[in-house]
Amino acid sequence: MRHFLATVAVSATVIGVATCAPVENQRGYVPDMEVVASIQVGMDTKETISEKLGDPSTSGTFDADTWYYISAHVEQNAFFAPRAVDRNILAVEFTKEGKVSGINRYTLADGRVVDFQTRETPTRGRDLTLLQQIFNAVPGNIGQPGRIQQGEQNPGGGGGPPPIPGPGR
Repeated sequence: MRHFLATVAVSATVIGVATCAPVENQRGYVPDMEVVASIQVGMDTKETISEKLGDPSTSGTFDADTWYYISAHVEQNAFFAPRAVDRNILAVEFTKEGKVSGINRYTLADGRVVDFQTRETPTRGRDLTLLQQIFNAVPGNIGQPGRIQQGEQNPGGGGGPPPIPGPGR
């Protein structure tokens, strides 16, 4: 019986460790470094770069004269979000005539974290509690938190103050 329990314990441990191993993915285009080294600034054109490296992953948003070849090595542990372990970006810049003007390489260390604003735009009106919202949704306006007389409401139906009458009203 002890041998059986030891076998089960060892098997459970091996399975547990194996399930925690990260899943690795290579995403994007990985250019051959010998081909990249053969690119000549001022000599190669968009056509020759397309023949050597293929179509780019993307081109510049505001300037189509820069081609980007992007690759990333990504790991994911169990149900956690994937994280980039390595990222390589090859940027090939072209002149207006279509000839290579420069080659730049960027890595994960060159990246920056962009912090999106999560602020909310305030709206006019007042905040209602949950109970006020429930009672105001009942026909007959049971809550009656300041009945709005007909014609006092804004034309757009918003909860702001009534419009100020102008001349001729």
